[in-house]
Amino acid sequence: MSSYELMVIFTPVLSNEEFKASTKKLKQFITDNEGEIVGEDAWGLKSFAYPIDKKTTGLYYIMEYKAATSLNAKFQIQMNRDESIMRFMITSLDKHAVAYNSRKRSGEKTVKPIANTEKEEA
Repeated sequence: MSSYELMVIFTPVLSNEEFKASTKKLKQFITDNEGEIVGEDAWGLKSFAYPIDKKTTGLYYIMEYKAATSLNAKFQIQMNRDESIMRFMITSLDKHAVAYNSRKRSGEKTVKPIANTEKEEA
């Protein structure tokens, strides 16, 4: 199984319940097809740099999952059929991205501090 990250932009006219139902449907599709949800993050309503379908805002949702490579083709077809999804992007994650995301989820600092190079005065 490979690791993937899905970013979805939902239409901003969805209510909170509809947004939760749509994200639950995406998670259900992954788990029904023998995938595993690793993490998820709902960013909420964000502004676009340029209009998409004459809308200037959208509801962002990010999910990290593990699944067989063949699942992504079926998953893309499923998301293309959903009218509440404006845009989506599936990204394959390498081992470094997986490690970074796990550190980020655990709350660990992701940037190493710079060592103090000044000499101590006696």
